Amino acid sequence: MKKGNRFGTHRVIEPVGVLPQPAKKIDNTMEIYDNEILIDVQTLNVDSASFTQIHDQANGDVEEIKKIMKGIVADAGKHKNPVTGSGGMLIGTIKEIGPNVTGDKKNLKVGDKIATLVSLSLTPLVIEEILDVRTNIDQVDIKGQAILFDSGIYSVLPTDIPENLALSVLDVAGAPAQAAKLCQAGQTVLVLGGAGKSGLLCLYEAKRRVGASGKVICFAHSEKKTQYAKDLNLADVYLIGDASNAVEVYEKVSEVTNGELCDLVITCVSRENCEMGSILACKDDGTVYFFSMATSFTKAALGAEGVGKDVNMIIGNGYTKNHSMIALQIMRESEGMRNLYTNLYA
Repeated sequence: MKKGNRFGTHRVIEPVGVLPQPAKKIDNTMEIYDNEILIDVQTLNVDSASFTQIHDQANGDVEEIKKIMKGIVADAGKHKNPVTGSGGMLIGTIKEIGPNVTGDKKNLKVGDKIATLVSLSLTPLVIEEILDVRTNIDQVDIKGQAILFDSGIYSVLPTDIPENLALSVLDVAGAPAQAAKLCQAGQTVLVLGGAGKSGLLCLYEAKRRVGASGKVICFAHSEKKTQYAKDLNLADVYLIGDASNAVEVYEKVSEVTNGELCDLVITCVSRENCEMGSILACKDDGTVYFFSMATSFTKAALGAEGVGKDVNMIIGNGYTKNHSMIALQIMRESEGMRNLYTNLYA
């Protein structure tokens, strides 16, 4: 059995010398190296920004969505959307484990059902057949296989939460976990895209962390979706508008904060051009956390400079310690959140 690099660089075809995520093409041969895990894939949960782009490109046609997705994998050896650069995650059953895996992977066994917590944009993947496309929740059932590198993180699927619900929650687990780290008592926190899959989880954590002396603002694009947050009392203020209209975001947030703006802005909108609304709504010396992979960090950096905003900007790292535990715990402790996510995303 061939020896593999723990970060997966042995799979990179083009360009040589980079890691699998930024690589243009990787080797998706499903013969494992000594430190890899082979997975029989059941479901892909495509990143929201990526699925939105593919859906728009296909004009909503399911067969065209299948064609685009299979084409991406055929070209790159992985599901890395060439427009958004993002991927998603998967659930599947372990088929084979290399003898030299390290860490807690040594405790895994063939037949375990897991969710990978690393992006499809770096995961060697083969799609033999696409069985079903659930456009309302960005999930695609397939017949295929994938590889998890030795450095890759994962979660064994819980037995007390249905698989599709767990997959939907784990896909955005980084968002509520980062919100839990960033939110502090007494802060004013804005969640752009607050009525979406990651946004609702962020609202939940923010409301819990800022306490009675703080303020949580939900900004969403429709009254219907905003009602989801209202029904569970996830925010103190609810605003409806276009997150890509920076001036509109600024004016509405300024009005409800008496011109003081926000200590923390969390951006969960899965469409482009929402950087400046986030930045303008933030106080000087405040923090903007860009969770959405639709974010252009060039636009954010140069845009903040252009309007003279001194804000701390955090790239939306989908991983933080214990993020899967934090996200799944929300489903366990809040019956309302669990019912809502079951209805919307499972």
